[in-house]
Amino acid sequence: MINKIKNIIIKKNLDGYLVPKNDKYFTEYAKISNLELVSNFSGSAGFAIILRNKNYLFVDGRYTIQAKKQSGKKFKIYEIPLIWPRNIFASYKNKINIGFDPKLFTYNSLKHYFSNTCYLTPVNEDLFYKKNNKRFNINKFYSLDKKITGESSKSKINRAVKILNKKKIDYLFISSGENVCWLMNIRGKDLPNSPVANCNIILTKNRKIYFFSKMRKISKIKNKLINQKIFFYEEEKLFEILRSLKPGSFCIDKQTCSIFNEELINSKFIIKDRTDFIYYLKSIKNKTEIKNMMKAHIEDGVALTKFLYWIKTLKRLNLTEQKVEKKLENYRKQNKNYLYPSFDTIAGTGPNGAIIHYRSNKQSNRKINKNDLLLIDSGGQYKWGTTDVTRTICFSNVSKKIKELFTRVLKGHIAVAQCDIKKDQVGHNVDKKARQSLNKIGLDYRHGTGHGVGFFLNVHEGPQSISKNNYIKLEQGMVVSNEPGYYLENKFGIRIENLVFIKNNNNKLCFENLTFAPIDKDLIDEKMLTKNERNYLFNYHLETYSKISPFLNKKQKKWLAKLI
Repeated sequence: MINKIKNIIIKKNLDGYLVPKNDKYFTEYAKISNLELVSNFSGSAGFAIILRNKNYLFVDGRYTIQAKKQSGKKFKIYEIPLIWPRNIFASYKNKINIGFDPKLFTYNSLKHYFSNTCYLTPVNEDLFYKKNNKRFNINKFYSLDKKITGESSKSKINRAVKILNKKKIDYLFISSGENVCWLMNIRGKDLPNSPVANCNIILTKNRKIYFFSKMRKISKIKNKLINQKIFFYEEEKLFEILRSLKPGSFCIDKQTCSIFNEELINSKFIIKDRTDFIYYLKSIKNKTEIKNMMKAHIEDGVALTKFLYWIKTLKRLNLTEQKVEKKLENYRKQNKNYLYPSFDTIAGTGPNGAIIHYRSNKQSNRKINKNDLLLIDSGGQYKWGTTDVTRTICFSNVSKKIKELFTRVLKGHIAVAQCDIKKDQVGHNVDKKARQSLNKIGLDYRHGTGHGVGFFLNVHEGPQSISKNNYIKLEQGMVVSNEPGYYLENKFGIRIENLVFIKNNNNKLCFENLTFAPIDKDLIDEKMLTKNERNYLFNYHLETYSKISPFLNKKQKKWLAKLI
């Protein structure tokens, strides 16, 4: 692929070409990553710049170690947000000319990457079309009943239209498939680990909906939605429909509306707003969604607890990372409501655990040594809920230093779980508490403390998160992860992750655990815990036992009871 791109650079008289991770739907986990085709980097975020004589790969702190291993021979690796392309190209005497596919980037992303340090030239040539088309699937979209979602599609559309009218905007272009799924109460299987349907819609202030997708995918939903002023079209018909609409104003989304589509809209309409408010509406889970997510997490907790019992009580540790992944997947498959993983399982032992979003392969698949830590980050898509949980476990007596580090991570985890949300208000403030114990001895971790999670949708969703740069107000009904960690390169990784939701408890906003699975007490230095922290851990394991034990056999119950 690099040679193909270099040929385009020469043919178009460019100095370089920009390659994103995403496809034209801007999903985090696409069926195939354009970036991986070019660089061999398999992480979920990043982009590359191919120049005539050198190649750059930009990834965030989660992936720097992984990127060096996968792509370091052919690419110079830079960590964002420490270094952006604009920082590199600002020092060039003459501006260089970078080509890009306007269907794969937004104006917002290009401005962020480059500022005004380069000339940027659209190249309307899909270099990845044949590669992507080979894996194109025709899984049909399907509808979710109101009993599952807690609110009808009609009600959600009414709410969205009220916001449009309040903002005095005529049209909303929903470019994000996950937002269409939420609004229309539909799901699909266009992504490997998320029930997202690749589609876009235009919603008008008069409640009309123009729905764009592959037409062969809509047969199951068409008859259910046809009565709601919904008109279905092939994806390529967007420009034709835009031309037929009355002039007016649009709301688009700066994160997911491509330059190509924005220019189509901008050619006839006024773009009044660049934030799709569906993200916010979707982030507030209703009582039914929370209830369904609770059920899914109990089912997931049973699978994970059985797995933890199995691996912690093995007499001979004759395992590899991939065997561990398969074993955990088999426990999840025992549940009839389990569908598939919510992301590729991370099972990193020893030095592989220090690669924050590690993914095993034939070459990296490491045998588990009893003296190493094992970090397992995994999740499932269930009927009806999305789970994500991380546990770090040991198989022998660990050093005092390891115990100290694990306990400091645990103290951060508990600090998040017990925070006063009315007081802290935003993820930025909560994130500080998660890092406090590590920061006291000059340590930190290079990822956010928590991400938003969808209701039977993406395992990562916004706008809320617990991170250094997130100032979105945390509100009742939001779901986030709580996952502080610590990583020592080439040695080990530690992370403890639960999903939590925000509950109003006697007029106090607090986090309630969704995840219930034991935390490895063999890694805890209890002397480092305060009385309050010890009480939290006791109550968490007690609640885990009460919720999970009814589904365990006698030996599993006995093992779990000892952790209280």
